[in-house]
Amino acid sequence: MKTIIIDPGHGGSDPGATYKGHEEKTLNLSTALKIRDFLEEHYQVTIHMTRSENKTMSLSERTNFANETNADFFLSIHHNAGGGSGFESYTYNGNVPSNTLSYQTMIHNDYISAIKKKHTVIDRGKKRANFHVLRETKMPAFLVEILFIDHDRDLALLTNTAFMNDAARFLAEGVAKALSLPEKSVIPEGRLFKVIAGSFAERKNAEERIAELKQKSFRAFIAAEVISGKTYYRVQAGAFTHRENADTLVAKLKSKYFDAFIIAEGTGIEAPPSTTEAPPEKDVTILGESLLKPHQLNEFVRTVNPSAPLLGDYYIKYGMVYGIRGDIAYGQAIHETNYFRFTGQVKPGQNNFAGLGTTGPGVDGASFTTPEEGVLAHIQHLYAYASNEKLPDSYPLVDPRYSLVSRGSARYWAGLNGKWAVPGTTYGQSILNVYSRNLDHALEEMEREKKIIQARIDLLK
Repeated sequence: MKTIIIDPGHGGSDPGATYKGHEEKTLNLSTALKIRDFLEEHYQVTIHMTRSENKTMSLSERTNFANETNADFFLSIHHNAGGGSGFESYTYNGNVPSNTLSYQTMIHNDYISAIKKKHTVIDRGKKRANFHVLRETKMPAFLVEILFIDHDRDLALLTNTAFMNDAARFLAEGVAKALSLPEKSVIPEGRLFKVIAGSFAERKNAEERIAELKQKSFRAFIAAEVISGKTYYRVQAGAFTHRENADTLVAKLKSKYFDAFIIAEGTGIEAPPSTTEAPPEKDVTILGESLLKPHQLNEFVRTVNPSAPLLGDYYIKYGMVYGIRGDIAYGQAIHETNYFRFTGQVKPGQNNFAGLGTTGPGVDGASFTTPEEGVLAHIQHLYAYASNEKLPDSYPLVDPRYSLVSRGSARYWAGLNGKWAVPGTTYGQSILNVYSRNLDHALEEMEREKKIIQARIDLLK
């Protein structure tokens, strides 16, 4: 599997070009993250970011990091300034590794061809220059200047969500084509479909899952997998030559409150949904009213984790403020934290219930001072995806990644697939699956209470 370094230029104390309150560093990071997400969702590739947040990095830190990973390709993202207009690309003007110039030609030409079909963009050409990140990297390196931040017509495009999404996608597709990255959707015939009932950063958590499965009469074993240089411990509960058999086991596991997914053998990636499965719940919107009450959320999670924090009140409260379905958001928090057992990268003390900012090994994500603030950040992040409207001013913005979201890009829970989680081809459906189980539990509890009340009435007759 090939490895790509994506380098969002500038950052931290270095804003890059600035114009009318806009900073290049923010545009660079936003575009770079979109490119990363698209590549990871659609192709078999390992991506490393020189930075995935607003932090200062020297040029040598960027190139040293790239060289240490022994990557196959280096892509640096910039936005221009100085009075011009349009897109241009660069490679080093000295000796370069083989394929560098052919990569530049293919990516540049394909990008211009695609972007011009939808937007008015000037092609400033393929260029070569003595830039540090191009000169000091050992692998083929490519730098793009997407548009000019200080040109009003270009800036209008840079503040247009549709253009920014297109710009990232077309660059990602050009890179994938140049490097011949295999698509994730292609699963070779004859491969096994492995059912995974949990993936953990620490082996002891995987062992605990094995014990839980055994109590429910499921047999499983631990299979170690190295992803982006870090070892994860996957709990494998079965392997089948026919996809429908794997689907059946996943359904059984989920009925017992175990999240599960399918990996196609030899790919290391989540298999796309089976064509025989019911269509994804694309009509369940993120915006809307909650059906469940706070106590029903708390009671459900404690059937699985008796020591789970009681956050139901916060999710319903802030869900109402922002018009978000807080009860389903709570299901997302359960999915992200494994019923608030925090068996992944995020730790309990971070109060980060949605994995905000956790973009890969060594990047532990955001931290919040209180559980309530963590819930507020989660709801605000969902609002960024689900709405184009201005953020309500009822509470201060505490979501550190709010500005990095393409506003209104996911109005349905299934629309979070490949955006909130990568590849995450069934991410939204997993959230709704948890929510459905919560609804079933609430209905069962109501039925029990109804029977108890009826019994008491019968005794009084």
